[in-house]
Amino acid sequence: MSSTGVDEHALRAQVRAKYRDVARFPTREFHFHTGRALAERLGYDEALLATLPAGAVESFAGVGNPFSLHPLRAGERVVDVGSGAGLDTLVAASHVGPSGAVIGVDMTPEMLEKARAAAAEVGLRNVEFREALAEALPVEDGWADVVISNGALNLCPDKSTVFAEIRRVLRPGGRVQFADIVTGRPIPQAAVQNIDLWAA
Repeated sequence: MSSTGVDEHALRAQVRAKYRDVARFPTREFHFHTGRALAERLGYDEALLATLPAGAVESFAGVGNPFSLHPLRAGERVVDVGSGAGLDTLVAASHVGPSGAVIGVDMTPEMLEKARAAAAEVGLRNVEFREALAEALPVEDGWADVVISNGALNLCPDKSTVFAEIRRVLRPGGRVQFADIVTGRPIPQAAVQNIDLWAA
């Protein structure tokens, strides 16, 4: 159990199952938007999207555009927490160029499979995908100039640990660029403990 009273294992199993479906059946209707139309609506550059493999774009399930907050610079090192099918990771790689590096971290094997295939399809050598939880990032201390995330942190029950991990992997003076779902008022405990609502 997490500090919120949620069964973390049950929650992660349900989230994995949901995003496994997004990876396997990208044209299926979900209770959230996905794919190219969503990315375009969120302000991603259409010309850049056209250069990305279909697998990365069709299973995109973000909630915003972390690149609208600040441009990434050539040579920067980036960690993408909850990288999914890899759209944001590939966009970051295109921004930082061959002198930079990007590590995508996700807990869903099917999403990682799509992301790795997409990176291989476009021949990116400055990208790596690692399977792990956001609460235990497989990245060395102080490695990243930037940590990005798009709609993943709201799915983590132990946010204090997630943010401690993000701080650990950031170099001094590094920055975070998140797009996520937040609430401005307390959520009733019954809703917090409802795993279906977390995954929704």
